[in-house]
Amino acid sequence: MVLRRVAVVGAGAAGLCAARHILSRLDRFAPPVVFELGDKVGGTWCYEDRVMGDAGRPAVHSSMYRDLRTNLPKEVMMFPDFPFESQLSSFLPHQEIQRYLEKYCQKYNVLPHIRFNTMVDKVKPVVAEKEEEKEEKEEKEEERETWEVTSSDLSGRQRTETFDSVFVCSGHYSEPHIPHIPGMDHFKGTVLHSHSYRCAEPFAGQSVLVLGAKASGLDISIELAGVGAQVTLSHGQPLLTCPLPVGVHQSSPMVSVDEDGSLRLQDGSAVAAEVLMFCTGYKYRFPFLDGPQLGLQLEDHLLAPLYRHLMPPAFPSLFFIGMCKLICPFPNFHCQVQFSLAVLDGSVSLPPRVQREDEARRVLQEKEEQGVERRHLLVLQAEQWEYCGALARAAGFAPLPAAVRSLYEEVWLQRREDSQNYRRRNYRLVGDERWEQID
Repeated sequence: MVLRRVAVVGAGAAGLCAARHILSRLDRFAPPVVFELGDKVGGTWCYEDRVMGDAGRPAVHSSMYRDLRTNLPKEVMMFPDFPFESQLSSFLPHQEIQRYLEKYCQKYNVLPHIRFNTMVDKVKPVVAEKEEEKEEKEEKEEERETWEVTSSDLSGRQRTETFDSVFVCSGHYSEPHIPHIPGMDHFKGTVLHSHSYRCAEPFAGQSVLVLGAKASGLDISIELAGVGAQVTLSHGQPLLTCPLPVGVHQSSPMVSVDEDGSLRLQDGSAVAAEVLMFCTGYKYRFPFLDGPQLGLQLEDHLLAPLYRHLMPPAFPSLFFIGMCKLICPFPNFHCQVQFSLAVLDGSVSLPPRVQREDEARRVLQEKEEQGVERRHLLVLQAEQWEYCGALARAAGFAPLPAAVRSLYEEVWLQRREDSQNYRRRNYRLVGDERWEQID
């Protein structure tokens, strides 16, 4: 039996998960090759004080800031087959997540299969032509498809190899999205994206407008208030009802900059600020892929169409792991990887290409018809549990424990009610069905 060769792009949590599950199936797969741009595992959890990369290399892609703590408890965050150490608090500093991923890597002996300081330059499908009847050709092509992966090391030396499948695990939190704001040239203060934020002290005592009130915008605003900054939390969602620290007040979204440098808000008012910080999310960027060749639309906030949020319908041996938003990430990766490997080894039979295309487009179309904005089409949130359950049923692996969903939903509510103090609670899972708060 010929073992399938798999390339994994990225050695963050998703890439390590892919490698771990490939290594558990060495009767069907060759050991993976994991390509990692940096010099250590961890991906976005790999904190760096510096913001830019070395000369000639891309910027450091982690958006981690110094004092970040998880907004999900470890009981929810963990890979289902690899729990955190029980003595740790539920809400952890990012350093503990990095250590956890390093231990995961050691436990499953992933490290020997990672090529560090290696950039993936190009991933290209190669389809061998054979004399086939036209009606059979599409189906046969899926069996013959291979991938050329061209990579380069720190010296710039390139290497091209052939694989049977590619897992794209490079994440989508490294390319900042900065919306167009009319009049930005008039602003004379400091402008940055949360991607470049590391700590609050440089902003002590300053007036800061934070644009965006999702997880990072709210957390950073609270940090800034702690050093005496006066923060305008500018956003377009319903007003937050949780108590905010002194020094943080909410406003409508910023829409432009006046000639005198003041920031004009949607409600017509204006505010002065010394710092403008964009907490406006990230773009999908895969410079090593040719989107049109793969039949994919690559937009700032959308990667589509993907069958099961995983694969281009025409290329079912290319898998994008962890592309959906507002998910419980590590459990999601765990499910997506196992389903993808079941597709590759034939345990899961896919419908014909046309049906895959129709289903992938229908999922997005139904959301749009429900009024979901295009930039939010890959937000799963409440849908994530049925999605992961469907993958588990199809591929025959254990579903996520019901307690994980229940605790996730409880913490989500706690975060909305008390954004400053919800991390003080600690939890533990009691079997697969329930959890309890322990202090």
